[in-house]
Amino acid sequence: MNTTTVDAMDARRARSARVPLAPTLSAPGRGGQEPPRGGRADFAHRRLHARTPFVALALLILCACLAAPLHAERVRDIAQVAGVRSNQLIGYGLVVGLDGSGDQTSQAPFTTQSIENMLQQFGITVPDNVRPQLRNVAAVTVTAELPPFAKPGQSIDVVVASIGNAKSLRGGALLMTPLRGADGQVYAIAQGNLVIGGVSAQGQSGSSVQVNISNSGRIPNGATVERAVLNAFAADGPLVLNLDTPDFTTAARLVQAINGTFGAGTAQALDATSVAVRAPADASQRVAFLGALQDLDVQPAETSARVVINSRTGTVVIGSDVRVSPAAVAHGAIEVSIGEQPYVSQPAPFGRGQTAVVPQSSVQITEHGGHMFKFAPGVSLDDIVRAVNQVGAAPSDLVAILQALKEAGALHAQLVVI
Repeated sequence: MNTTTVDAMDARRARSARVPLAPTLSAPGRGGQEPPRGGRADFAHRRLHARTPFVALALLILCACLAAPLHAERVRDIAQVAGVRSNQLIGYGLVVGLDGSGDQTSQAPFTTQSIENMLQQFGITVPDNVRPQLRNVAAVTVTAELPPFAKPGQSIDVVVASIGNAKSLRGGALLMTPLRGADGQVYAIAQGNLVIGGVSAQGQSGSSVQVNISNSGRIPNGATVERAVLNAFAADGPLVLNLDTPDFTTAARLVQAINGTFGAGTAQALDATSVAVRAPADASQRVAFLGALQDLDVQPAETSARVVINSRTGTVVIGSDVRVSPAAVAHGAIEVSIGEQPYVSQPAPFGRGQTAVVPQSSVQITEHGGHMFKFAPGVSLDDIVRAVNQVGAAPSDLVAILQALKEAGALHAQLVVI
């Protein structure tokens, strides 16, 4: 290496030592060099510090959105375990202590018969020629829902409803009533004071006021479980998950989520509703396994296009995936008015005729101008609603339009009438 090269390298080292490569962004007084202030450098420095938290927050939200599946639902919200179900119970009982609002025994003889049978169990015999006239007793049905895994000694709610002509059950108490299942066995015993959400009052003139329903009520924790229902949850074998809404795509995604978490071969789809899952044989491990499985996230399949119509109330619900082919609709209304105006026909003076009332009817038919609107190809829900609202169609008119579109093959959705 010659002398000229060495001198050039020494000169570059000297310049590097004199000129700093970049300003230090540490705070003054902590060993760092204060950044330059003033002018554009100061403005750029402040913008950098102001944007940094927002950029970091945006990146975190984006990562969370990419990591989590869209519209994911927990398994417990879309599927039920086969065999884990509630059971319905029903019983017949008496509500006593009513303030004169009970059954009229002359019109509800079974109430009197029930009272006589109950008194006989307590050793009291009512003479045959005596017919008690009771107004503070009502015959009722008692229903309850026995939840799965309910054990003897636990309490459940019951619903009490009158089956006679009682006016109100307010202030009454239910006597001991056995609740039976579909097999005829007694699974619970109900008794207690009723909670009524309605009230009614009536005057001597016949005028009455009623708020809500007072012929039915509820007894919170009013029944005690006496018998447990056997279930196959603790038995050996696979667990079966039944989807609330049968769908092949959802069943396949459920299998994929379970196998991806617990290993391949854990779950197998049986059909569009049922998925069989291999579970541990030990009861404790089986419970823990099912608890972890029900917390898995699964993205359900998109629902099919559907239009639901309530023919009694005129309510129409249109799904977001409903599409309409090109079609032109003209809808008009026909109004028929019938008026009755009777008049009195009198005979001539000194005549032998009689005065009579003669009916006079007027019938008028009016057809309002119909409006025509056209649906373009692939019309969405918003376009359908906007077009119907523009012509001022009522809900009943909308039902007729949708039914006509379905018959014409222009409505690409399932039309359900409830």
